[in-house]
Amino acid sequence: MTSIGGRVVVAASNAARKLGLALDNMGAQMEVTKYTERLVPSTRFVAVDGVAPTVSETAAFVAPSASVIGDVSVGPKSSIWYGATVRGDVNKVTIGENSSIGDRAVIHVAKIQGDSPTLIGNNVTVGPGAIVHAATLNDSCVVGASAQVLDGSVVETGAYVAPGAVVTPGTTVPQGQYWAGSPAKMMRKLTDEELEAIVASAGQTADLASRHAGECAKDFKQLAADEEQYLDDLERDPEYFQPTDKDEDDVLGQGVPGRIFNTALTHPEEGLKLKQKREQEGK
Repeated sequence: MTSIGGRVVVAASNAARKLGLALDNMGAQMEVTKYTERLVPSTRFVAVDGVAPTVSETAAFVAPSASVIGDVSVGPKSSIWYGATVRGDVNKVTIGENSSIGDRAVIHVAKIQGDSPTLIGNNVTVGPGAIVHAATLNDSCVVGASAQVLDGSVVETGAYVAPGAVVTPGTTVPQGQYWAGSPAKMMRKLTDEELEAIVASAGQTADLASRHAGECAKDFKQLAADEEQYLDDLERDPEYFQPTDKDEDDVLGQGVPGRIFNTALTHPEEGLKLKQKREQEGK
């Protein structure tokens, strides 16, 4: 019965596949304007007018879902996170060393209303969902999550733009100050501890970015091996044989357990080779 049932399933699946192919062909013949499905090309790195992004070989991380477009340069240890867009299509964008562009952040430039690039210095943190448009971010400053720094604005060294704040066009956020609100205004001066934390946070983000880069670079086999190792760690008792254990009596090199099927008694020729190897090592 099992054999008959299997044959019925195979026959039904083949018939359904043929029917689907016939319907697809019929639909294609009825089309007035022909349509061809194509794979969507990657938008991770896109050239504009022959100018492609320049990313340092020692950059920490550019997420697979990030988009770096046109005249963009990314410095060493800098990172562009998931869903972020850095678009230098009508002007240039420069990102210095050890800086990070958070998830879904947008970095853009201006050409129509003023000729303004976007310049981002070293140890700069741009938070998730932030917008930096044709502005300058000097070294060791922070733009909080969902904040906006608009055309011609300058955020000076050691300044902090609060989450959700809007720095209006042409505004300068002075060194060492904390600005918040819409439009953004000075709230207070930053403490020495807060200024030190800005640089420390930039370094921590770079380290985390390196870990993400390593994970994103893994192929299917590596991911499968990681999953297998994870499940093995969950189930295997620490006192039981471990895959990394070495057994001197493991004749075939198959690992433990299972020595009853892997001994010199069942494989005398391998046992002889092992004995000769040990004698040579002992000399």
